[in-house]
Amino acid sequence: MLVGKFRIGLTVWSLGATRDWKDLERQLSTAKDLGVEGVQLWAVDYSPRVPCLLDPDRCGRDCKSKLEELLASTGLEVTGLCAQLSSPRRFGGFDDPEGLEKRIEKTCKVLDMAAELGAPIVTTHPGRIPENLDDPVYGLMKGSLEKVCRHAEKVGSYFCIETGMEPTRVLRSFLEDLNSPSAKVNYDPANLLGYGVEEVVKGVKVLGPWIVHTHAKDYNPETRRATVGEGLVPWRDYLFALKEEGFSGWLVLEDETGSNVLESLRKGRDYLSKLLAEI
Repeated sequence: MLVGKFRIGLTVWSLGATRDWKDLERQLSTAKDLGVEGVQLWAVDYSPRVPCLLDPDRCGRDCKSKLEELLASTGLEVTGLCAQLSSPRRFGGFDDPEGLEKRIEKTCKVLDMAAELGAPIVTTHPGRIPENLDDPVYGLMKGSLEKVCRHAEKVGSYFCIETGMEPTRVLRSFLEDLNSPSAKVNYDPANLLGYGVEEVVKGVKVLGPWIVHTHAKDYNPETRRATVGEGLVPWRDYLFALKEEGFSGWLVLEDETGSNVLESLRKGRDYLSKLLAEI
């Protein structure tokens, strides 16, 4: 489901890399202990030197079957997959022609995997979308993501651009230009604040029709902590805005700081659980 009641999930990469089954079993066990209902899985190699168990070029039929069995044993749902790629020069990489076709191919394979798992959401930062439509990078990104979205339409998945690298009005314009039912948004309120883009609630109203998945982390410029409820994200108003725009699905905890992460995630889970009980 893309919408329904708000539910709390967890990004497994908050707990480290998923290099092998031991890592994944530990991550799922920790997620269960934290009391979340679902997990978002990382599904591409982290770098040429750091492999990911679930990269589609490594995870074949037997791997997927074992993954489904493991998930069933924990009772955790998959909220979606993450296919964060980069070129040798740029984060995201859909704005760089070097090796672009390989990144398109890999992303399409992750979209296939997401559909097979019954969790048809794949999130990523594809790179910074230029505001100027005449910018050659804009044309490059549009052309490459049109290929990705056509594949997503074919297999029944959603390619979700994560907020933060450009103003939401620019992202909305780009999505309208793509004009694909499979082009969606993974909304991350902390990213918008961290990149200095704009106010969180306003962004929800701009992107509302496209939001199908969210990351739950906070932005605190003084402590540099990502703990939900301890930063500048106006959570109550934000959640009300999401509901007004028709979204009430996954709020997926994320903390990539590497500092006291378990404590941070537990605090965030408790904060959101209390808030959701009130609204």
